[in-house]
Amino acid sequence: MQPDQLAALAAIVEHGTFEAAARHLHVTTSAVSQRIRALESTAGQVLVSRTAPCRPTAAGEPLVRLARQWGLLLTEAVPAPSLDLPVAANADTLATWFRGVVAEVAGWDGVRLRLHVEDQAFSAELLRRGEVLGAVTSDATPVQGCSVEPLGTMRYRPAATPAFAERWRHGRGYDWAHMPVVVFNAKDVLQHDLLAARGVGTPAVVHRVPTSADFHEAVRLGLGWGLLPRAQLDPDLTSGALVLLSSRDHVDVRLHWQRWRLESPTLARLTDAVRRAAPRGG
Repeated sequence: MQPDQLAALAAIVEHGTFEAAARHLHVTTSAVSQRIRALESTAGQVLVSRTAPCRPTAAGEPLVRLARQWGLLLTEAVPAPSLDLPVAANADTLATWFRGVVAEVAGWDGVRLRLHVEDQAFSAELLRRGEVLGAVTSDATPVQGCSVEPLGTMRYRPAATPAFAERWRHGRGYDWAHMPVVVFNAKDVLQHDLLAARGVGTPAVVHRVPTSADFHEAVRLGLGWGLLPRAQLDPDLTSGALVLLSSRDHVDVRLHWQRWRLESPTLARLTDAVRRAAPRGG
């Protein structure tokens, strides 16, 4: 397997078509096709699904990961104008403590940060496919070829506006079975987990707001109740914009950092930045 063949495979997966990969690599489409045919001949399997956009096959995914690892090491060995750092994290992480990582990377020359937003329960899959070199994930089991370390815990607590809470008050508590709830997207099960712990099913009205800042604002506007992390919630509790619906109910999400197991100075530097910024409490 030749480096130019692996580079062609990675470019096709990243840019979606053979033509776009050729433009990125500054070669002809025919050259890209020849490299992929040669690589598939060596592997003895189809590595790229010729769909729109092109996707790696199951056999191709490990080679995509290899191609990106090789690209990182090559760029560090032979300095290039810029180096890609693709990283995955969930939206709440990006909206809160991961900003400390971004602030550090902002001072690094020749680095392009590529952030992928993915739920913490699913971000490890991006590592398996080779799309990122590091991920904030709730999965403590290392992906093959990766190392994993605990980062800390993000604690989420249920909150709503005072008017919403009063509207749905039921005796000494609240009508959890019926009051509208806000979720991030279809993968967001935090609110459902809290309801299940209370022995309550999903209410009739479930709003979806798929960005962290807008999710927070939707709760602040009284659209429904939602689980918020401390960094977003505490200032609103202090100001009175939001109230806790329960002082004892919370959902803790244990976070881990998974990264490729490579001797890469840039990746080690990124890992140090993640450690410094990560939450240590609830």
